[in-house]
Amino acid sequence: MSAILPLYPLENPMPKASADAPIGIFDSGIGGLSVAQEIANYLPNERILYYADTAHVPYGARDDQNIRELTAHAIEWLYRQGCKIAVVACNTASAFSLDYLREHYGENFPIVGLVPALKPAVLQTKSKVVAVLATPATFRGKLIKDVVQRFAEPSGVDVITVTCLELVPFVEAGLQNSEQCKKALKKVLDPVIAQHADYLVLGCTHYPFLKEAIQQIYADQLTLVDSGFAVARQTARILIKNGLLSEIPLQHEIQLMCNVSGHNAHTLQPVLKYLIPEKISWSIHDVI
Repeated sequence: MSAILPLYPLENPMPKASADAPIGIFDSGIGGLSVAQEIANYLPNERILYYADTAHVPYGARDDQNIRELTAHAIEWLYRQGCKIAVVACNTASAFSLDYLREHYGENFPIVGLVPALKPAVLQTKSKVVAVLATPATFRGKLIKDVVQRFAEPSGVDVITVTCLELVPFVEAGLQNSEQCKKALKKVLDPVIAQHADYLVLGCTHYPFLKEAIQQIYADQLTLVDSGFAVARQTARILIKNGLLSEIPLQHEIQLMCNVSGHNAHTLQPVLKYLIPEKISWSIHDVI
């Protein structure tokens, strides 16, 4: 695995991809499928190649350099598969890697990243208190700090930061609606309610899969927001700008090919059947 600091030279560059090449999406695990579904719905003519680094999930407790190295390895894999664009569908990876990746690959391989959807929460809160649920690494990154300084502080909005390392493994195991998961959610979110937050920003792509459980516990006490739809729109804008938007309808349903690094494709199949809507056709493979 090549470290991303210092930047390694781009050896044997791939030819510029055509419009019929797939969109590459990367996450530390299967949480980024929440973003993949938004992109699939918004851009139904596109094929999607998804890379889940299940051998190293979760990223949230890892150190900054390790996150950069793992992210660089994953994006390089998508690049070598001939993808026309890469979406870093992981808040933690985006927080540390976007600048380096964009400098490394240049204009021929656009990179889209994630920022927690704090801006819409700040603009719409009535209590002037919003909470962000994310990993410790995401809060260490520069991206969310910039959003707080640009939007929350000038508006007089208090931002409560909340972390819980137990939540990602629940989603990875398909246990996001279990009583154990709801107990973990109550532990971290009851103090948020006590501080009168009315918006909860889901700052990890695994967390949209927790919406049902959160709503069962808190009903309409919290309005939930995430970045998935905004990322889908940004992906479309970049594809249009670069003349890479596919205009040829797929012969079958929306196509999603999942590739996992942990050699556990067979164990993830039942989880994916639960997470992915029927209208999206998919397959899953181990990355060799």
